[in-house]
Amino acid sequence: MFFRNLTLFRFPTSLDLADLDSRLAACALKPVGALELSSRGFVSPFGRDAEELSHRIGDAIWLSVGSEDKLLPGAVVNDLLQKKLAELEQKEGRRPGGRARKRLKEDLVHELLPRAFVRPGRTDAILDLEHGLCVVDTASRKQAENVVSEIRHALGSFPALPVNAEVAPRAVLTGWIAGEPLPEGLSLGEECELKDAADKGAVVKCQRLELTGEEIGKHLDVGKQATRLALTLDDHVGFVLGEDLVLRKFKLLDGAVDQLESSERDDLRAELDARFALLAGELKRLFSVLEPALKLSRVDA
Repeated sequence: MFFRNLTLFRFPTSLDLADLDSRLAACALKPVGALELSSRGFVSPFGRDAEELSHRIGDAIWLSVGSEDKLLPGAVVNDLLQKKLAELEQKEGRRPGGRARKRLKEDLVHELLPRAFVRPGRTDAILDLEHGLCVVDTASRKQAENVVSEIRHALGSFPALPVNAEVAPRAVLTGWIAGEPLPEGLSLGEECELKDAADKGAVVKCQRLELTGEEIGKHLDVGKQATRLALTLDDHVGFVLGEDLVLRKFKLLDGAVDQLESSERDDLRAELDARFALLAGELKRLFSVLEPALKLSRVDA
């Protein structure tokens, strides 16, 4: 259950989650209806066959939002629509107007929906109650907002906002490449994205490259700025931090994973539980480093 991308939100640390389980149960995922395009709701973090809809270790809570989406390709609908229009034109001697075409397309969709394939999905999230932090496992802002909306719907109130920096992230990232001291524990990786300050300027993407080398320095000398930067926290966590404050390519490294391999567990449930505890702990440690470095704002109660 290791996360791959992290989109961050802040919420008040005073949030009351005393009746969380009952609220989640009222918003559990329901099978998508015959004439529905999609369905959203909470599923168990341990799989859809498990009962509990949340899992908590200390002040970290693991939630999962499940989805069911009907697969109804537009090309299929449009192909059938054109055939229907051709039949009507041949029968009536004229092509149907705009309103008639729209109504016909809606009828086709309703006809096809009950027979459409259903694609299941899920998006995981962790609530860090200590820092008032909601971490969603996606790089898509829209998908992350959808997860936050589901939590808000279940709780009745969830005043979570996208994480915001009081300094310009681009300036901080550029400074780190240029030689400014990094926060304790952080070190540069081998990947970055550089952009001209001007809109629609040149973009340089570098991978497997020494970021403090002469080649990168030349780009900085002509005014390019870092918009994405690969970083490592000790030998535990690797990620690419963007100026949008999304952490991409998040990965637990050997220093962290070795902790899992050194312990014995008898079943899959215990393995997932251990992975969640490890991930939650590393996220807390990483956030405690990034929060002061980027001056990440809090959300007042």
